[in-house]
Amino acid sequence: MVPVALAERLLSDRHSLPLSVLLHLVPGAAIVAAYLLIGRPFTEAIGYPGFLGWAIALCLILIPILAGLLWLGRIRNGHVSLRGVLHYLDRPLPRGRLVAMVIPLIVWMMALSFALAPVNAFCKPFFTWLPYVDAAERGGITYLDGYPHSITLITMVICLPLTGIALPLIEELYFRGFLLPRIAHLSRSAPVVNTFLFSLYHFWTPWVLLPRVIFTLPGYWCVWRYNDIRLSIGMHVGVTSILATLGTLAIALNLM
Repeated sequence: MVPVALAERLLSDRHSLPLSVLLHLVPGAAIVAAYLLIGRPFTEAIGYPGFLGWAIALCLILIPILAGLLWLGRIRNGHVSLRGVLHYLDRPLPRGRLVAMVIPLIVWMMALSFALAPVNAFCKPFFTWLPYVDAAERGGITYLDGYPHSITLITMVICLPLTGIALPLIEELYFRGFLLPRIAHLSRSAPVVNTFLFSLYHFWTPWVLLPRVIFTLPGYWCVWRYNDIRLSIGMHVGVTSILATLGTLAIALNLM
C-alpha cells in the first residue's frame, strides 16, 4: 500500500513547492554521492579521467529515475507507459515551426554558454573547497588533460551516447515532462522556478548556476508556453550531442 500511496502522490497534477524542490534537488545530491563513492574510485582504479566517473554516476541515478517514471506509468495505466505520467507529449507544434524554434534555441544555448564562460571562471574559485572541483569542469575536455590519447578517445566515445544523448534526454523527460507541469499552479513563475532548480540540481558545477539559468530559460519557458517537450529536448540534446561529437572528433584528429 505504501508504494501505491507514494505513486498517487507523485502522480498528482499538483506538487507542493517543498515536494517539488526535493524532487528537483535530491537526484543532484545522489549523483554527487554516486561519483564520490563509485564513479571516482572506479575511474581512478582503472586510470581513466573523472569525466567517465561522472558519466557513470549520472547513469546510476538517472536510469533508475527513468525506470521510476515507467513504474508510475504502470501504476496509472496497467502497463509500462509514460502516458499520464509525463505531460507536454501531445506534439501541438507543427514540425516546421518546431524546427524553426529549436534551431535558434540551440544557437542561443551554445552562444551564451561560451559567452558566459568568464562568469564561470570568476565564480569557480569560491568553490575550491569541494572535493570534486578539479574533476567537474563543465564540458569534460579540460580534465581529460594528462591522459594518453587512446584513453581520452575511448572515454569520449563511451560518453558521447550517454552524456551527449541519453542522459540529457532523461533529464528533459523528468524535469520538463514530469516536474514542470506539476508546478503549473505557480503560473508564469513555473518555468523560472523549474529552470532555477534544474540549474541548482547540478551540484557538481555550482559555479555555472547563473549562466545555466540564462542559457536554458528560453527553451524551458517555451516548453511551458507551447506545451511541447520536444522544444527542450531539441535544445538540450541538440547542444550536448553537438558538443560531444565535436569534442570526440577533435580528440580523434589530435586537434586537442
